[in-house]
Amino acid sequence: MKPVNTDAYSMILEAIDMGQYRPGDRLVESELADRFGMSRTPIREALQRLETQSLLARDGRSLIVASLDHNQMAELYVVRGELEGLAAAQAARHATAEEVRVLREMVEADNKLLSDPGAMARANRRFHKQIHLASHNRYLVQQLDLVHRSMALMATTTLAADGRAAIAQQEHDAIVRAIEAGDEVAAGAALREHISVAFMTRLKLDAARREEEG
Repeated sequence: MKPVNTDAYSMILEAIDMGQYRPGDRLVESELADRFGMSRTPIREALQRLETQSLLARDGRSLIVASLDHNQMAELYVVRGELEGLAAAQAARHATAEEVRVLREMVEADNKLLSDPGAMARANRRFHKQIHLASHNRYLVQQLDLVHRSMALMATTTLAADGRAAIAQQEHDAIVRAIEAGDEVAAGAALREHISVAFMTRLKLDAARREEEG
């Protein structure tokens, strides 16, 4: 059965984001066309677009999923923390009552997913996207979309780390409480702290991986 989404770019990006293609994996035009049930032309155009955005890299004549070195990862988390914090502050100021209720319901529903890192990762993306939209700033949303595309180049979710999912949920709760209170300063600070803890978790995961490989 063909995917409901027929946009080649979005489908390849989602496959990278979901870990179906990981950093270093080779993307072959003909194989992608077969997988997604479409001609090679839209696949080729999507691959060119992803390469332009530095999500794919050249390895000889092949295209592979790009990877982030330590400095790139650190830079990305710095930008993400500032933009996400701004989005939370703007959400505290501009979110409608309905948008705030949706955020609260997301936190409560996601508490049931703690034992499933994959489901938590998907729920986490939905939660953050909802905050972006609640900022009611289209330019901020566009920039955060770019940041989150690059986040897809990280091979594992920090929510898979022991105990991280439960802590992340507590942090999400604090963010929503600040937005509910209309406290821009607290909302921004809570989300920046959330990203900071996620970055520290990422660093610990990478250190453990290097130790295993060494």
